[in-house]
Amino acid sequence: MQQETINIDNLDRKIIGYLMKNARTPFLEIARECGISGAAIHQRVQKLEDSGVLMGSKFVINEEAIGYKTKAYIGVFLERANQFQNVKKEISGIEEVVESHFTTGKYALLIKVYCKDNQHLKNVLLQIHEIKGVSSTETLISIEQSVSREIKIS
Repeated sequence: MQQETINIDNLDRKIIGYLMKNARTPFLEIARECGISGAAIHQRVQKLEDSGVLMGSKFVINEEAIGYKTKAYIGVFLERANQFQNVKKEISGIEEVVESHFTTGKYALLIKVYCKDNQHLKNVLLQIHEIKGVSSTETLISIEQSVSREIKIS
């Protein structure tokens, strides 16, 4: 099901820009920068949340700072397409999996994992291979993340 596109105006874009730089920016500070009241900012942000444009705020964990030195992408091949739901459910139970995507192309699933080292990654791969319906995997280890950003609001 495709979600309806939401129209946002220049003020919404400006507010989103401030929140993307720092989600903890006080609404009154944003209001001063935009030249409107804090209540108006609050209403705009609420509208953006209600429409699904903004979805909460969060802290970003530096995985390397807590010992997760290996980031990998694992392409998962299935024995049969009808095993997708079961495989998806089982993969979501592996705590090292931080993203999972149903994809076109050669993989049925593309998953992103964080591991402490290559031995840890090997153990995760063994877990994945134990899932009924997984025929094989292909692993790409990320050497360096060159770009990390939110989509530009235009």
